[in-house]
Amino acid sequence: MVISLQIPMSTSLPSSSYSPSIRPRALSNFRTLCAVNARAKAKIPVPPINPKDPFLSKLASVAATSPETLLNRPSNSDTPPYLDLFDSPTLMATPAQVERSVSYNEHRPRRPPPDLPSLLLHGRIVYIGMPLVPAVTELVVAELMYLQWMDPKEPIYIYINSTGTTRDDGETVGMETEGFAIYDAMRQLKNEIHTVAVGAAIGQACLLLSAGSKGKRFMMPHAKAMIQQPRVPSSGLMPASDVLIRAKEIVTNRDTLVKLLARHTENSEETVAKVMRRPFYMDATRAKEFGVIDKVLWRGQEKIMSAVAPPEDWDKGAGIKAVDGI
Repeated sequence: MVISLQIPMSTSLPSSSYSPSIRPRALSNFRTLCAVNARAKAKIPVPPINPKDPFLSKLASVAATSPETLLNRPSNSDTPPYLDLFDSPTLMATPAQVERSVSYNEHRPRRPPPDLPSLLLHGRIVYIGMPLVPAVTELVVAELMYLQWMDPKEPIYIYINSTGTTRDDGETVGMETEGFAIYDAMRQLKNEIHTVAVGAAIGQACLLLSAGSKGKRFMMPHAKAMIQQPRVPSSGLMPASDVLIRAKEIVTNRDTLVKLLARHTENSEETVAKVMRRPFYMDATRAKEFGVIDKVLWRGQEKIMSAVAPPEDWDKGAGIKAVDGI
């Protein structure tokens, strides 16, 4: 701030009050004031200022409109200096606005990478890797509808590793209608649907595995499939009449599950209902025999196994004669 001093060039003093001793003192004070004024007018070096800095821009606008706001600062303020000028203190700059050195930033991505479900969805893959709870059902149905809207002719790939509406210890975590909702969405699509079991397909998840397009239902070699009756949720706080109503609903869901599995596995309802009395586990080979899947995904193993000679040929090549009864 420039100090502006005005010194009268001529002072009218009474002739009776003038003294020769006052003149040297006045000249000394005049020289001192001139030196202060010259130092104040000197240009003080200012570091370069980023014109895009929102904080400095705000300070400049406040200083131009109402400089008294900056001059009359409270002595004991609880907020950091000048942050109270903003209506709501925010970050001074976003990470994208901060300029970094080339050595630090040359290998960093210019934008955040997409999440993994988005990458899979871009490849028309829907992955069910959790029990069928409402949040999972909502996401899967939305993805199926979106993929059909994008291209109703391209196939959709559903990878399944789920324990259905129960956890691995058998506790119920979702209603049976969660599996039926995904099943109905699959049946309404115009696309060809490829289902692949990786890990486990239990209960309602096994129904989704069998509901794929005919000839496009696959299973990994070491995956497991299991069908079972629906479980009754915990009913300790329900009155007896409500428990009976809930039990009737469970029986209805069981009958529906039996009919759908019989349709897709091409077995009779009696056969499916009989094996579902207790948990019925199937490996990849057994699931293919039961009709849940169409093919086991052996990468290159089918050609190797087809080229293996039967035991009789091995015996014949080794010179071993077959003995009746052995």
